Order: sequence, then structure tokens, then C-alpha cells
Amino acid sequence: MLNRRADKLELLRIAEAVALEKSIDKELIIDSMENGIAKAAKSKFGSENEIKVLIDRENGEIGIYRKLIIVEKPENSNIEISLDQATKMNSSNSDKKIGDEVLQPLPSFDFGRIAAQTAKQVINFNVREAERERQFNDFIDKKDSILSGIVKRLEFGNIIVDLGRTEAIIQKNEMIPRENIKAGDRVKAYCLDVRREPRGQQIFLSRAHPKFMEKLFIQEVPEIYDGLIEIKSSARDPGSRAKICVKAIDTSLDPVGACVGMRGSRVQAVVNELQGEKIDIVNWSEDPAVFVSNALSPAIVQRVNVDNEFKKLDVILTEENLSKAIGRRGQNVRLATKLLNYEINILTDQEDSERRQIEFKEKTDNFVKNLELDETLGQLLVAEGFSSIDDIKDSQPEALTKIEGIEDDTAKELIQRAQEFYQKDQEEITKKIRDLGLENDLINHSGLTPGMLVTLGEQKILTLTDFADLSSDELTGTYDIVKGERIKIKGYLEDFALSKKESDDLIMSAREKAYKD
Repeated sequence: MLNRRADKLELLRIAEAVALEKSIDKELIIDSMENGIAKAAKSKFGSENEIKVLIDRENGEIGIYRKLIIVEKPENSNIEISLDQATKMNSSNSDKKIGDEVLQPLPSFDFGRIAAQTAKQVINFNVREAERERQFNDFIDKKDSILSGIVKRLEFGNIIVDLGRTEAIIQKNEMIPRENIKAGDRVKAYCLDVRREPRGQQIFLSRAHPKFMEKLFIQEVPEIYDGLIEIKSSARDPGSRAKICVKAIDTSLDPVGACVGMRGSRVQAVVNELQGEKIDIVNWSEDPAVFVSNALSPAIVQRVNVDNEFKKLDVILTEENLSKAIGRRGQNVRLATKLLNYEINILTDQEDSERRQIEFKEKTDNFVKNLELDETLGQLLVAEGFSSIDDIKDSQPEALTKIEGIEDDTAKELIQRAQEFYQKDQEEITKKIRDLGLENDLINHSGLTPGMLVTLGEQKILTLTDFADLSSDELTGTYDIVKGERIKIKGYLEDFALSKKESDDLIMSAREKAYKD
């Protein structure tokens, strides 16, 4: 096609055919041909020359030129020319001035095998790049939507999906576990990301992402599509169980009933697409206590203690509801935690009562021992909401004299004792931190109090790297099921009332510092 003896119009016909086949602008194809021919011409006329090729868009005529810059005194004839020479070369150049570019015609030539191959490589490369850019622009707008295609092949556990104009990939970890998909099957998946990669754009699909379930509900439930019902959050254990939280914008609607559909038809359509995944549809509430009660269904909750500051919920229920709330291997409470974005602590009524008694006794003993009080006064302070010596240290006498039996002098004496204890305690803690051998990178880590540092040191966690290697459960504590029995695993910093988010933030910032190199 690049031989000058060929029909000149053939170039234009080829450009048009390729543009139509690849869905690329014809002008881009012709530009690629010009660049390819220019590359081949360089091998003919010398790489020191700056070659420009122009293809006439009407008749396919190929013009090959050397680009020259007008200078006063040319030193390199391959790239420079004087104004007089430029004018002699073409009278139309008389309008030019120093610094302008002129084109010197070069003779046409027959491409040799190597030159033709070079031109072909340049053209193919540019066409591929243009095709990739077109595909990227076509699919970037489809991110966060459901795409459908035919399974083309399986590669190392990943699935390659033919979307028509391009291919996409469902990575192994984005598949529904134990799902049997083979070549030729039609699949739906959530478009997780569209990225430019060295080999061209990559379209990443997912069937395991919670958003896939949400988009399926949007397709199946007209009220969600029309904005009458809003999806607030969702959580999935792919292939096993999922929860989706919905809120009615139109208060006359039952959001859960609308998502279930007549005889369960709507939710069943989603369940079938998710390979039988059990789906709990949860009614949203502004009240976290009501919300968590709905989310832990089918368990019946007795009461909920809410800590909005630390985003923690203590859920108290009967012994017979305990296993239902936790679910198989903690699945139910784990999904509910993701749904609410609150840390959920499941307790039986007896456990809650025992915990309260223990906490009350620990706080009382702290006051009795360290402030040298009698037990009755210690209990009175705890009952009135004073949880720590810090609470007393930072109080005003008026706050304490409101408690029956505490006079002004007693209140001032309590505050003074609390301040003295705090000062002495800080000095002892500082000395203990040094004696335990904690390194400065951990001591200076933002968010860790002196008391926390002592506790970590006692557990032989002495460096920032040691701390960065922990999990948030190791800090805050968790529950595990061992041989069918629920076992409490105490966290290193559990006594400091860290929330899950706070522990996650502490560990992530430690990892950023410890492993920045």
C-alpha cells in the first residue's frame, strides 16, 4: 500500500476502511500514515533530516518535504536555510522572516522492504494507540454501572469478558466463590474501574462488590430507580450472605416490601444473579439503636447502649438470641458492622450486668486506693458519673458540691489530691516508659498516650514497626468462636476505650511511617 506506483486513492480507501473497522476518526489514520511514511523517508534521506509528509485528502497525492528553519547564516544545511535560498527555492517564501519554517520538496521514491516495514510499524502503533484511547473514552463513562458480555476465556483463575468492542477482566478475587463460569457464558458484572495501562486501557469488573448487588436492585426495583427509595449502605459476604439498607424518600412506601416484591419476585431475581446469596433487606433509621436492631435480625435485641462520639454500640440480648445475632463465624454481626459503620459489641444481659458491676468496682477501687477515700465516698462519686481521677482533677468545686454529702472543703481537697496523684503518676509513667526500653519512634507516635505506651511496653511492643504489625482487633479486643463456644479475646489497649476507627487510624499511620522506605 505504501508503494508510490500504487493507486494514490488506495491510501484514502485504506484509511477509510480502517477508521470504520476500528471506530476511529479517519483523520487520525491519515496522520498515522504521514508519520509512518516520514519515518521511512528518514531512512532514505538520512536521520539528520527533519522530514514532513503531507497526504492530499482529496486525491491521495503524497508530498515528502524537508523541514528547514530560516536563519541569517546557515551552518547545517540539513535543518537550516537562508532567506535568499528559501526565496529562490519558492517565490512564495519571500513573505517569510528569520525563524520561520519552510518545506523543501524531496523526490518521491519506492519504499524498500525495511523502509516499508518501518512505516507499517509506525502506522500500526498509532492506530492501536488511537483505538485504545477511543476504547478508554467509550468506557470511562460506564464506570460504576453494570456491564454485560460473553466469557471469552479463563486465564489463571481470572475471567476475560468480551464486551463487543473491547475486553474486560474479572479477577479471581472479584468472583463469587464457588461460582461455575465457563467460556461462552453471558455474565453481568459491576464496572469497578477503567484505567490506562501500558498495554492499553484495562476494564476491571466485579461480581463480588457490594455495589453490584445495589445496581441489581436498582434494575429490579422501579421505586429505587425513580428515587422514591434510597439505598443507604450495603455489605456482602459474596456467595453466602448480604445486607442492604434502604430508606423511603416517599414516606407512604414500605421500602423493605418494595424491594422484596410480590411473593419475593424482585429480591429473588437479585438472589439468582448472585448465585443464591441470602439477602437481608434492612429498614434504615436515624436512631443507631433502632438501626442496629433491624440490622441484626432475626435476633431480637433487648436494649442498645450508644456511644456516638466513638461510634460504638453495645447490643444487649438474651442468651438464646446471642447465636442469631453473631451468626455463623460472626457473619451476621460483621455485615451489620459494615452496614452501620459502627463498632458493635454483642453482650448477653448477664454479661452486661457483670461488666457494669466490674467497671463500677474498678472505678471505686481506683478512687479509694489512689485518693485515699472511704469506699462509700468512692461509690458515690462513681454513681454520680465520675469515672476517673482525671474527671475529678479537671472539675470545679461546684460540680462536686452538688453531690449530697460533699461540702466545699471536701470538694477542694478531692481536686487537690487528684491533681497531686496525676502529677506523680505522669512522672512514674515517664520513668517506666524509659525503663521498658521503648524507642522514640513509638513514644512520639501521635495518638498514643503515656498509659498506652506503658501497656505496649509491657507486651514487648517496643518499636513503631512492632506496633505497625498489629491488627486493630489486637488493640481493641474481639470475640472468637472456639469449638462452638464464644471466647473473649482481650485487646492490648482495650482498657483505654479505643474505637475501631481510632485503632485502625493509629495502625495505618504507623505503617506509613515505618514502611515509607
